[in-house]
Amino acid sequence: MPGLRRNALRAAVPIVGIALALTCAAPAQALPTPADLADVPSRTSISYEHVPTGTYVGSAEDNSPRPGLSTVKLYMADYIVRFGDGSARDRDLSARMVQVSDDGAASELDRKYPQAIGATAAEFGLTSTSRGGFWGNSSTSTADTVRFLAAKKRTDPASPILAWMATAAPVARDGFAQNWGTSLLPGVIGSKWGWADDRSSVVASASIGADFVVASNTYGPSRSNTDDVLATLGDLELTAPPAPAPVPNLPVIPGLPSVEELLQMLSPR
Repeated sequence: MPGLRRNALRAAVPIVGIALALTCAAPAQALPTPADLADVPSRTSISYEHVPTGTYVGSAEDNSPRPGLSTVKLYMADYIVRFGDGSARDRDLSARMVQVSDDGAASELDRKYPQAIGATAAEFGLTSTSRGGFWGNSSTSTADTVRFLAAKKRTDPASPILAWMATAAPVARDGFAQNWGTSLLPGVIGSKWGWADDRSSVVASASIGADFVVASNTYGPSRSNTDDVLATLGDLELTAPPAPAPVPNLPVIPGLPSVEELLQMLSPR
């Protein structure tokens, strides 16, 4: 029956194609788990959240208050944009705080709105965040930074804070490069960095992706921050892979193997 054989072969082609696609596709890697952050050096704190699912993981130091550095400028800018006097001057200074980490802009706004950091901490439940007399002495944790940024992405995705992170300058107002730490992770679209006046005793970096946020803080230079971040998260899938497409219910053709049998035949041994 040559005609029947040709029909059977034609019908078999899509089945084999489906089986090949299912077996040859690279296995999707899961989002980070607590085990992935178990070996983060004590000098560094790292926090990560996948925003759509709320999946959160943090290192052992994730809730410990550390020098907030310029990451607290995010808290200040958000408060001023939403609750300030709405002046063009305030908005310009807020943008400069985030994009070029302008300390002079931060000090001017801190004098005008000394309540900004505390009010943001109260609104977003940032329990490890406090203003220490002026913005430069403030403390926060990587868990708080991630909690704040994840909330902004969920409830206020059009926030200028997120837009300013996405348009940060390559070099800060004081001449320090802004190209290290969490900003080097795959999928990052915006970042904010912070560093001590000596540029080496403590640094911080925080970044956003399309559907994740991540923050880090290191007692050490930016190189150490980069090393610890990439060693911990650099090879992981930070964005959840799409759910696999369901296998269609195909008709059983006499003499041909089922999809399940094809998968077994084609799978590596």
